[in-house]
Amino acid sequence: MRSVTDPSNVRHGLSTRHLVGELMDDPAIAPDEHRLALRGLARLNRWSFAAGPIWRAMLPMITGATGPVRVLDVACGSGDVAVAVARLAKASGYELELTGLDLSELALEEASKRARWEGVAFEPLRVDILSEDVPGSFDVVMSSLFIHHLPTYEAPLVLERMRKAAHRGVVISDLARTRAGLALAIVGARTLTRSRIVHVDSARSVRAALSLAEFASIASEAGMANADIRPIWPQRLLLTWTPEREARS
Repeated sequence: MRSVTDPSNVRHGLSTRHLVGELMDDPAIAPDEHRLALRGLARLNRWSFAAGPIWRAMLPMITGATGPVRVLDVACGSGDVAVAVARLAKASGYELELTGLDLSELALEEASKRARWEGVAFEPLRVDILSEDVPGSFDVVMSSLFIHHLPTYEAPLVLERMRKAAHRGVVISDLARTRAGLALAIVGARTLTRSRIVHVDSARSVRAALSLAEFASIASEAGMANADIRPIWPQRLLLTWTPEREARS
């Protein structure tokens, strides 16, 4: 029996964020457990159709682009979402050149393998976005299921760095902190993966997620006051920002 002092055992309301370090973020995580967790997350992302809303938000940003579109995925993990977005783009006649930014070498290795298998151009980039600017510039900067890992005081800096690196726009998808979202995360994790890490982190992630108002406040502080932020299925929030939206303010 686990100790009741384990933060994952404590019942917290969802009216405020409760940020507890996730097992996936532990630098000492065993490689086999890490790979299993990445596969589990990829399965959850497929089940929740995570790539679709990101691609639909990205498409107006790149309409009319000639040649490859450079896309940066911040905290790319195993690259499953970005590669799925690239597949959707290809079906619509666009070629994406992906750069995956992550702090984990193992995650970048897995993302590189996935991209090669799918025939998608991919460059791994090991950068700590909390302490370093994004090197270079990109047409679109995207991120999926990353912002909830960040303390509220650090999130604006990350969004600002994403904004500054994006020529055409930014698309961010993350969890919504709701009761329905918590239930879906727990049931989905235990149904779709045997990863102990995902089982624990799923509930922690929702409790650490932002409300729409909190997300809007962080975006405004990061220089994206006119970002469009809306709830999407299943219990997620989608932020879309373009320089044109800010210019109209």
